[in-house]
Amino acid sequence: MFSSVVNVRPFSQLLRLVVVMAVAVASLLAHRSALSAAELLMLEQPGCVWCKRFNEEIAPAYAKTDEGRRAPLRRVDITEDWPVDLEGIRPERLTPTFILLDKGVEIERMIGYPGNEFFWGLLDDMLSKLPAADTAAPD
Repeated sequence: MFSSVVNVRPFSQLLRLVVVMAVAVASLLAHRSALSAAELLMLEQPGCVWCKRFNEEIAPAYAKTDEGRRAPLRRVDITEDWPVDLEGIRPERLTPTFILLDKGVEIERMIGYPGNEFFWGLLDDMLSKLPAADTAAPD
């Protein structure tokens, strides 16, 4: 009734495809992290009026700026569980707080949002403390 011979060829081809895709994804993620070793954490919480001002005044353009390409913005809601990959970073109760990281290591932090007039200058001061390879102009 049933054949004792199982055709494993389709399975091995599928397995090979999965392995190739996994290697490709890992390569892309490694390349992305190499390009963007620095990131700017924004610690925020619901109802924060200064977070709202930042979101209105800075956030829409941030990713399009040289600063945003050098240190992409990553948001962390402090009312939720602290991300596992940030275990070595001290949480903050005041929001917004901006923490500049380089390869997961804290470089500098800005507590509070000083307004559109002062934010960019303070951010430039923070970015100037990145290692030379991370402060190179983007391609």
